Amino acid sequence: MMQKQQLEVESVETDRALEELKKAGPDDAVYKNAGYVLIKAKKEDVIKELEEKKELSNTRVMVLGKQEARVKENLKEVENKINEMIRGMQGSGTPPSGVAGGSKPRAE
Repeated sequence: MMQKQQLEVESVETDRALEELKKAGPDDAVYKNAGYVLIKAKKEDVIKELEEKKELSNTRVMVLGKQEARVKENLKEVENKINEMIRGMQGSGTPPSGVAGGSKPRAE
């Protein structure tokens, strides 16, 4: 969930950077981050890199969204099974076999 939010924020920041780059004139200096340093780069190259970064982020957000949906679905199934077990225990008065206290002692 946190990864998805971080990627969404990164996508928004990338959009803003792309907007500003597209406003820049052909003679304006453009720099990109390289660790702790800024390096002068060609505007077209930076735009291409940012668009690729945005596409990758969007793909990862989709994948994480699908994973999140699957996890929620699995949790719902487990919750339903637990509720069924609880109802079964309440209805019969004894826990189902395999549950602590549910098996009868054997006569030897």
